[in-house]
Amino acid sequence: MTLRHIRIFLSVCDHGNNTTKAAEAMCVTQPAVSLAIRELEEYYGVLLFDRLGRRLMITAAGQQFREYAAHIARLFDQLEKGMRDWDTFGILRIGASITIGSQFLPGYTKAYYDRFPGAEIHALIGPSEQLEQKLLTNELDFALIEGIVHEPSLISQEYMEDYLSVICPPGGRFHTGQHLTIQEFRQQKFLLREKGSGTREVFDRVVESAGFSISPVWEAVSTTALVNAVINGLGISVLPSRMVAGAVAQGLVVAVEVENLSFHRNFRIVYHRDKYLTACAKAFMDLCRHYNADHPIFGYSRAACQHPCNPL
Repeated sequence: MTLRHIRIFLSVCDHGNNTTKAAEAMCVTQPAVSLAIRELEEYYGVLLFDRLGRRLMITAAGQQFREYAAHIARLFDQLEKGMRDWDTFGILRIGASITIGSQFLPGYTKAYYDRFPGAEIHALIGPSEQLEQKLLTNELDFALIEGIVHEPSLISQEYMEDYLSVICPPGGRFHTGQHLTIQEFRQQKFLLREKGSGTREVFDRVVESAGFSISPVWEAVSTTALVNAVINGLGISVLPSRMVAGAVAQGLVVAVEVENLSFHRNFRIVYHRDKYLTACAKAFMDLCRHYNADHPIFGYSRAACQHPCNPL
């Protein structure tokens, strides 16, 4: 058995147990893929796939082999990356969820470059669910995530506390510091982040713990779009406080409280439990834990918000 056998097996699994698609992805022939699978089965004396007509269905033994194979391939990839980048200190692949990526990661990265001028950082900013999958496939070294981590193979370490603010349109029935009852809160039209985001997960968890659920009239991956919708009186939203502080300070939206509801959360450093953390990865993580500099407030332009064609 060789690493080539393992990669072919994993490719078949990743392409819906289809040997033809796996062969195309690996630039080999379909018979070569079938031979590699057969050689694996003969070597271990087990069936990795059941043959049902022209279809392959992975067996229980195949599922277990897949877990081992993915682990071995991941470790080999880490070995390759570590040795090939040995002479280049600090090549890091970092993921960040939307709030952290827009508000904190630029500052973290600049501070890191100031400390290690020869470093190189490749960043991916996206929903928490996407980042977890990238960590599992070793496409990221670690990630900075808001919300709960779901995959048991990932280690999660809290490093900063954060909270969400309830924002409402100005000039109406709401005023700064107002306390809404849960009943008043539930009666509003909600403009929320998309499912899979850390912000939405915190919101859903808090309201479900209070015994109810919310169906939003708007969902968006853009916090800016939601703030602008609130400014224009389309409903209320629950968003990261640092992301809406500018709009609140300018009087574009009103921040209120909800009785008996607390939208607190923690930012987390997340990495795979089998991941070898290099010195540069540990240095960046340590920087995040102790980074206390002031961060710029995310700003909104009143003039821009009055022009619906302006793509803020």
